[in-house]
Amino acid sequence: MDDKRLRTVLEICGTIALVQGAMGLIHGFTGRLGWGLIGRVPFLDGREVYGSIALVVLAIALFAAADGRKGT
Repeated sequence: MDDKRLRTVLEICGTIALVQGAMGLIHGFTGRLGWGLIGRVPFLDGREVYGSIALVVLAIALFAAADGRKGT
């Protein structure tokens, strides 16, 4: 896989993780927009906010990895 495709895949995965994490946080704090996937993971029952924060951190890491691929 060449660098451009890998960067694109990392950015797409980061975007999905960021959207799912943000939706989970919005749902956790306001009760609205409950269409995210994080609330449907059974072992996170009662800990959805922590899972959403982890997804946002993962998204930031994926964006950083994609940005690091630009220099090579």
